[in-house]
Amino acid sequence: MSNKSYIIPFCILVFVLVLCFIVNISLGSVNIPFTEVISGLLGGDVSKTSWLYIIVDYRLPKAITAIIAGAGLAVSGLLMQTLFRNPLAGPFVLGISSGASLGVALYILGGTALGLSSTLLSGKWGLIISASVGSFLVLLMVLGVATRIKDTMALLIIGLMVGSLTSAVVSVLAYFSKAEELQRFVFWSFGSLGDVSWRGVGILSICFVIGIMGAVFCLKSLNSLLLGDAYARTIGTKFSQSRLLIIITTSLLAGSITAFAGPIAFIGLAVPHLVRQLIPTANHRILLPAVIIGGAILMLVCDTIAQVPYSEYTLPINAISAMVGAPVVIWLLVRKKKLLF
Repeated sequence: MSNKSYIIPFCILVFVLVLCFIVNISLGSVNIPFTEVISGLLGGDVSKTSWLYIIVDYRLPKAITAIIAGAGLAVSGLLMQTLFRNPLAGPFVLGISSGASLGVALYILGGTALGLSSTLLSGKWGLIISASVGSFLVLLMVLGVATRIKDTMALLIIGLMVGSLTSAVVSVLAYFSKAEELQRFVFWSFGSLGDVSWRGVGILSICFVIGIMGAVFCLKSLNSLLLGDAYARTIGTKFSQSRLLIIITTSLLAGSITAFAGPIAFIGLAVPHLVRQLIPTANHRILLPAVIIGGAILMLVCDTIAQVPYSEYTLPINAISAMVGAPVVIWLLVRKKKLLF
């Protein structure tokens, strides 16, 4: 297919993204008329001050966080699936999410014993900092291993083992923790898009832009890696450098999103395959922007469902993304021979 043939699918994706964005902001526990929502977004007058606060300071940053989280996780999943040439690889196979979970577990479950529960690190930023430190330490370890091991599959196995090790440590901390601490950690593990302030959105946006720039620099390498490591080297691809850049990019995207929104499953795994059904190509120059839009759409849909419009309940975003992603994974296993790898 020529590049022009992809214009219509891209237009459809952009239209659906805009529609999902508007719907996501319009719906919530408080019923706000659609015209008032549009007026508030455009800087016009709103009948009630409380409505303006809900639109501008809660729903809008939450929707932007959903777009960044969905797009970032989807790109991370695409990078990992291509690097390992494994259709079931996701953005957290390197143990980045497990590192963030360990950091948060040490902060919440072991905070009193380790002296971390101080006013300096209290509240939401304490969780963000601890998750970021945990992700960064795992990244350093993975990079150290990647410089010594040439086999990409061995790197994948090591990432899975790191995840198992950190999960074991978290289990031990949970066993000895208090009920209140354990409940707080469990709530964090559910994931949340509504606790990110405008300041947090700004920091997350910077990480996202840097990560997407890294993915753009990897486009040529990603296309060559589909044909194997040996072929990539024969056409002049600097395999070691490309692999390190892919790992750093994935870690930055997945780590920053996990730090601000918690661990969100299945989005990075499912979206690249769903996009390939709409745009059947292996060219990452086309797949990358399509995956960005597709990830944002799916996360907005999941968040809209999770907030249970016109009710006071908000479901865990991780539960909704799993309900959407798990059937996709099952479907992939059934149709494994037809995947574009």
